[in-house]
Amino acid sequence: MSTVSDTTHQSAVAVSTRPAPSPGDGLSPTELAAKHGLTVSGARPSLPEYVRQLWGRRHFIVAYSVARLTAQYTNARLGQIWNVLTPMFNAAVYFLIFGVLMEQSRGIDNFLAYLVIGVFVFNFTQSAILAGTRSISDNLGLIRALHFPRACLPISITLIQLQQLLYSLIVLVSIVLMTGEPVGMRWVLIIPALLLQCVFNVGCAMFVARLGSEVTDVAQLMPFLLRTWMYLSGVMYSIEKVKTHLPGFAGLILELNPAAVYIDLMRYALMSSVTAEQLPHHVWFAALLWALGVGIGGFVFFWKAEERYGRG
Repeated sequence: MSTVSDTTHQSAVAVSTRPAPSPGDGLSPTELAAKHGLTVSGARPSLPEYVRQLWGRRHFIVAYSVARLTAQYTNARLGQIWNVLTPMFNAAVYFLIFGVLMEQSRGIDNFLAYLVIGVFVFNFTQSAILAGTRSISDNLGLIRALHFPRACLPISITLIQLQQLLYSLIVLVSIVLMTGEPVGMRWVLIIPALLLQCVFNVGCAMFVARLGSEVTDVAQLMPFLLRTWMYLSGVMYSIEKVKTHLPGFAGLILELNPAAVYIDLMRYALMSSVTAEQLPHHVWFAALLWALGVGIGGFVFFWKAEERYGRG
């Protein structure tokens, strides 16, 4: 009788100590997470959802760009004045080299205004690309600490450069007026030209931001690429004069170069000596195409790597 009771007791103990079946038994971790509504932390959202999140962070983008611009020259004695002095010094150097020593001013009416507009407009794109290249790598602490659409960073960088250009426009317009250019109705074209260039710059900044986050050497290579691009963009000379000595396709490539397109539009808006006949055919269409193509393409290219930023 004792033996039977001991056996029964041992069986009861064995049954009581056996773990209860889990509600996730037989399910993989992915299936179990989906069953309970869990998602991967930092996973890339759909493109429409990503755009919605960006719009929700619009106040952060503006505040971040203003704060970065304010802090940029905090340690400089002249502060924000360098936003204007830097392109002015560049224009002075280029005028000395190309206008005086190399005599590129021949055949160009009001070469000083022509040169200054080219320098200021190209500097807008150049600065956006250079800053965009480092927009991810320079903000890894922020990326790893907070959850937000990473596209906020290259967009903020472009807004910083736009604010700097708006400061510089005061000096640019002053120089143009001092060289004898009259104020005309074409000056209104400054607004759409700058808006199209701004969209183009955002796309470029997003494209190089992803490249710079994956290959850090891109930041070292970019200044050389941009300098070459500047020399091909008619900043210091007239593409219309140069293309007569080039094969037809080479001249067309120079004309449709996006930097040259936006420079041409600003020169046409600000200079009465630049006529519509001197502009490339369908220049506004080219400006719109570059803005939409690079803006949308750069945005999608950046979004595709959203979950990889800051993981290195």
